[in-house]
Amino acid sequence: MERQLVFVFGTLKQGFPNFGTNAGERLAGEFVTVQPHPLFLVGDRHSPWMLASPGQGLAVHGQVFGVDEAALARMDVLERTGEADGYQRVRLQVRDTRAPAAALDVWAYLKDPDQLRPQDIRLGPLAEYTLAHAALYRSRPPAAPTPGSTP
Repeated sequence: MERQLVFVFGTLKQGFPNFGTNAGERLAGEFVTVQPHPLFLVGDRHSPWMLASPGQGLAVHGQVFGVDEAALARMDVLERTGEADGYQRVRLQVRDTRAPAAALDVWAYLKDPDQLRPQDIRLGPLAEYTLAHAALYRSRPPAAPTPGSTP
């Protein structure tokens, strides 16, 4: 299977809370979005949300990983791509800050701007999600078992 490139800017970055779900191989370099995007910490969980609003906000820094289809599927589950309040996996371009002329087409997990309520913004817009931001993050509580399911 062909390897997919994924740009991670939040909890899926190496050394961050959800990195265990990221089974990819990190590409050397420091990457930044070609177009600016709004990046906020949102809600009581301080979740990092990059909005699908290219041209607004700041250029966002992150990491790029090459992943196989199984790893991409696990990321989709974590990011809840099939849920109404989940992230959307979309294509965008990033460039290595050391070689700014070359752009890579990558997947990234973005939120629909219509999902954001201004009163839920805790911080931002940000250019980078840092370890200090990650220290504020709270994982989603486990889902309650559905009636009739086996624990």
